[in-house]
Amino acid sequence: MNSYFGAKGANQLAITLAGVALALAVTTSWFSYDTTSRGGYVLAAVLVIVAILIPQAIKVADQWERAVVLRLGKLSAIRGPGLFVIVPFIDTVASWLDQRIQTTEINAEKALSKDTVPVNIDAVIFWQIHDPQRAALEITNYRQAITQVAQTSLREMVGSSLLSNLLSERKQGDELLREEIGRKTADWGVAVLSVEIRDIGVPPALQDAMSRQAQAERERLARVLLGQAEQEIALKFVEAADIYARTPAAMQLRAMNIIYETTKERGATILIPTAMVDAMNPGGAMGIAAAARPLPAQL
Repeated sequence: MNSYFGAKGANQLAITLAGVALALAVTTSWFSYDTTSRGGYVLAAVLVIVAILIPQAIKVADQWERAVVLRLGKLSAIRGPGLFVIVPFIDTVASWLDQRIQTTEINAEKALSKDTVPVNIDAVIFWQIHDPQRAALEITNYRQAITQVAQTSLREMVGSSLLSNLLSERKQGDELLREEIGRKTADWGVAVLSVEIRDIGVPPALQDAMSRQAQAERERLARVLLGQAEQEIALKFVEAADIYARTPAAMQLRAMNIIYETTKERGATILIPTAMVDAMNPGGAMGIAAAARPLPAQL
C-alpha cells in the first residue's frame, strides 16, 4: 500500500479523494446491509474501484519536472508542471524528467597527451534537459550516455594537446570540451552549460623534472637581469666619466660632496694626498667641513 500511494506523481489530493471514495463505499455498503438493497452493494463496489483508480489518474509534477505520457504506446503529451489527469490502463507515464541543472563528474586516468605524457584529469559537467520529448524518446539512458560521451571527448582532447597547453590553458580546454560534448548531446535534448577541469595530475617523476626546469628558468632570468643591470651601471659610469672629463668643476664638486658625507660621522679621520687636496680646491673643502661640524655650546 505504501508503494502504491508513494509512486511517482502521487499527491495528497489524489490520496484524499481516494479516501473519501472508500469512506462513501463503506457507508453505502452499511446502509445496503440494513436495507438489503443490491443496488447499494453495486454502488459501493463502483466507489471502491474509483478509489483505486483515482491515484493512478490524478498526477502532480513538481515545478522542475516533466512527465512523458504515452497512450497505448504512442506519445500523447508532455505534462507538467502542476496537476494533470491521465486515463488509467490506457495512458502511462513513461518517464519523469528533471529539468534542473545537474552535474556529472568525469575522469580520464592515464590518458596520453600529444607528447606521450600520462596524465589523470578530473572534470565536472553542468548540463540541463531542454527538450524532454527527445530526451525520453531518442535515447535509452541519457545520464549514462552523457558520462560516456564526456569521457571520450576528454580523452580525445588530452590526446590532441601538449601537456604544457593543458596546464596553462585550462579555460580554452573547458570551452573546447563544452562545445564538443554539447554538439554530441544536442540530438538528445540535453544542453551542456559548462565544463570545468578541476585537476590535472602528472607522474611524480615528471613533477620533479618540471620543478627543476622551472628553477633553472628562473635562475637564467635572474642572471640575465643581473647582466642587464651591470650593463646599465657601466653605461652610467661611462657617461659620468665623460662629464667629469669635460667639466673639471663637476669632479671637484663630487669630491667635495664625498668629503662632506664622510665628515658627518663624528670621530672620522680622513687622510688625503697633497696633490689630491690641491686638485679639490682646499679652501672650499675646508669651508664645507667646518659647516658640517656642530657649533660649540655657549656658556
